[in-house]
Amino acid sequence: MAIESTTINLGTKAEDFDLPATDGKIYSLNSFKDSKGLVIAFTCNHCPYAQAAWPILTKLADEFIDKGISFVGINPNDENLYPEDSFEVMKEKIDEWGINFPYLRDEEQEVARKYGAVCTPEIFVYDQDRKLYYHGRVNDNWKEPEKVTKEDLKDALNSLFQGKSAPTDQNPSMGCSIKWKDS
Repeated sequence: MAIESTTINLGTKAEDFDLPATDGKIYSLNSFKDSKGLVIAFTCNHCPYAQAAWPILTKLADEFIDKGISFVGINPNDENLYPEDSFEVMKEKIDEWGINFPYLRDEEQEVARKYGAVCTPEIFVYDQDRKLYYHGRVNDNWKEPEKVTKEDLKDALNSLFQGKSAPTDQNPSMGCSIKWKDS
C-alpha cells in the first residue's frame, strides 16, 4: 500500500544511529561529520517505489560526492514479512544496482521510528549542522522517469550546495509503508 511521508519540521536535528552496513562497517552520524550535507534515504529492496529511486539516488550520489554531500541508505523493513529485504539480499543489491554509498540495516527499526519515517523511499536531507533542510520526494513521476518535470531532490541538493535557504516547496515522499514488526 502506498502512503505519503508525514510532515517533519525543517531545522529538526538529525538523530544519531549506530547501524551495520553491507560493507561490514558500522556507521553513525559521526561517520559523515566532514560532509557539507547528508542525504538519508529510508529505503528497501522489494518496494517498486524504492526500486525506481535507486538509480536516481546512485546517480545523485555520484554527482554530489565531489560537492561534499554524502548519501546513506537505511533499510528498516521486517525481513520476516519480506525476505527480499534481508541483510543478505541487501548485500547482493550493492553490485546488482551499483549502490555507491553505505546501505545500512535498521533491524530493530528504532532509527526509522526516531526519524519519523513511514515509507520507502523516504528522503531526508540535512545541512552541515545536521538540521533538516529537505524532506520530500525524489521527483514528480516515480513510475515514468522519462516524464519527470520536477527533480525535487536534485534541486534541493543544488540549493544546499549553493548555500541557499531550504526549498519552500517540499512535496511528501510516496512509497510502500515501512513493514513494521509486530510489537
